[in-house]
Amino acid sequence: MGRLLFAVIMLCVTGCFQPIVYLNNKTHYPVDVFYDNQRPDRPFAPIQDLEVKGEVPLTQRQSGNQRMLSRGNDMQQKELMLARLTMQAKKLGADALVAVKYTYYTSTTDNGYVMTGVAVKYKKEMETTAN
Repeated sequence: MGRLLFAVIMLCVTGCFQPIVYLNNKTHYPVDVFYDNQRPDRPFAPIQDLEVKGEVPLTQRQSGNQRMLSRGNDMQQKELMLARLTMQAKKLGADALVAVKYTYYTSTTDNGYVMTGVAVKYKKEMETTAN
């Protein structure tokens, strides 16, 4: 009975708990970002295809006892890749990056990655109504 009472109290306390740090922080990039399954709600013209690729060594967390424990890059590495891609787009004068795709592979020693996207410029309202 004591365990049941303790479990009920713990559920009530943890159910009322609100985290102080919001876990849904959205990263802000220098251009708008739209993944492969998303589209901007305004017309745009493509500027250039962009790509970021490379390899990083496996971490100790990813391999142990000569076995693969986890694959791919962590969220921090993915955000860094996307930041690099958006900086390339901004240097080209782009307003957005569309059709962003992330692909990775894992070998026995490295995580490889490729992130691609298309730098685009939004069309002005007059351009879209004139056409």
